[in-house]
Amino acid sequence: MNTVLGIDVGTQSVKTIFYDFEDKRIIAEASAPLELISADDGTREQKARWYIDAIKKSLSQIDPKIKLTAVAAGVSGQQHGFVPLDNDGNVLYNVKLWCDTSTAQECREIAEAFEGGEQALLDEVGNLILPGYTIPKVLWLKKHKPQLYAKLDTILLPHDYINYYLTGNKVMEYGDASGTGCLNIRIKKWSEKILKAVDPSQDLIKKLPNLISAETPCGRIKADIARQLELPKETIVSSGGGDNMMGAIGTGAVSKGVITMSLGTSGTLYGYSDIPIIDRSLAAFCSSTNGYLPLLCTMNCTISLELTRALLNTEISEIEKLLADTKPGSDGIITLPFYNGERSPNLPGGKGCILGLTMNNMNKANILRSSMEATIFGMKYGLDTLRDLGFQPKEIRLTGGGSKSRIWRQMASDIFELPIVVPEIQEGAAFGAALQALWSYQVVGGEKISIQAIAENHVKLDSSKGSFPVMENMKIYKSIYSQYNKYLETLRPTFC
Repeated sequence: MNTVLGIDVGTQSVKTIFYDFEDKRIIAEASAPLELISADDGTREQKARWYIDAIKKSLSQIDPKIKLTAVAAGVSGQQHGFVPLDNDGNVLYNVKLWCDTSTAQECREIAEAFEGGEQALLDEVGNLILPGYTIPKVLWLKKHKPQLYAKLDTILLPHDYINYYLTGNKVMEYGDASGTGCLNIRIKKWSEKILKAVDPSQDLIKKLPNLISAETPCGRIKADIARQLELPKETIVSSGGGDNMMGAIGTGAVSKGVITMSLGTSGTLYGYSDIPIIDRSLAAFCSSTNGYLPLLCTMNCTISLELTRALLNTEISEIEKLLADTKPGSDGIITLPFYNGERSPNLPGGKGCILGLTMNNMNKANILRSSMEATIFGMKYGLDTLRDLGFQPKEIRLTGGGSKSRIWRQMASDIFELPIVVPEIQEGAAFGAALQALWSYQVVGGEKISIQAIAENHVKLDSSKGSFPVMENMKIYKSIYSQYNKYLETLRPTFC
């Protein structure tokens, strides 16, 4: 038996899976939790060593005999996190995360230093400089930790850091690199103009790793690390990628017409393109399959429900039963779920709001339902934008923790007015990392195979979890969505 190992370094946990690609099944999986450092100024950080410790803890739960069947490994990592290394490979400071909004001022400073404003930024790299992206975090370190910044030798992302730990090699692939804010996605090269706007006195381009294509391995696992993790020596480590890029592979969004939506800590909506898709309302990313992955990301997704049910002292197991008798639109209650600030729309100072409460509709079930509907409303704008840009989705492939909820699936189908389908393997990012590892393994072995062929052969859908739009519900949600946008525009000036 041969397997490929998928490692997903998320915000809340590290997950590992071993996928038997000959028998097409996951034969072992495990996870370990991660902590979060947060502050009221928008700070969201973790320590890089936590990732290594969680990987070790997760793998320690796997049968050693299974671990020895791995022929390749792939790493998925939460995007945009800044892992600063010194010349000896030591981590200089905490990893500032994708959900960190404390760099809003640094974003403004970079934009102001870049001649031509927002349109010039779009022309140069294809993306605006937004809180969450990596490059404003570099400027933050320069301003707030100058003694550490002076020692900065290498700029890595979380998945790159794990690859470095495994192989000793410092590289970055185009998908995750495009989320730094300093990659020109059209030509897939670092933008010296952006880097000069961050620090004209330093040659920052020398602190960024070499870029590699998606099928190119990062390297092979080092002998000492292989012994520690009980993995075979010389195991191939693929290029890996950001969690959304790996999620695209794990759900089969590697060719035109397939749209994937993830209901996780963040909410994401993305689809494959052969050409760059640039729009100020979307993230213009590269894929980890050598194409492109235009994406909408909301920073508040399942967290909306988690915070609401914690406040109302409701267990997750109670949700489906409690909401069974509620109606689409939550009897007029509308939630703006900007508890972490927000990226889409760009409201780093956004706050959570519950609106439309009356004496008749204010009850636990309606408030909970509204918190769930809000996550889908937040991504509808992205789907409408993709349609305007020429995407013609026939279905939405739903993944993430929210995909387990029948009510959430039906909400998405009614609001998007599209069928919802669910992949059998729900750990989309870890599975995608495993499939990319399989791709690298086969390419290194001399096979001429595409990632599209691999995804078609291995990504299967769960026919028991499909949802289809209901005409009556669609009409209700059109009205509610219109009111959602009115509330948003009315309150936007207060989120400063």
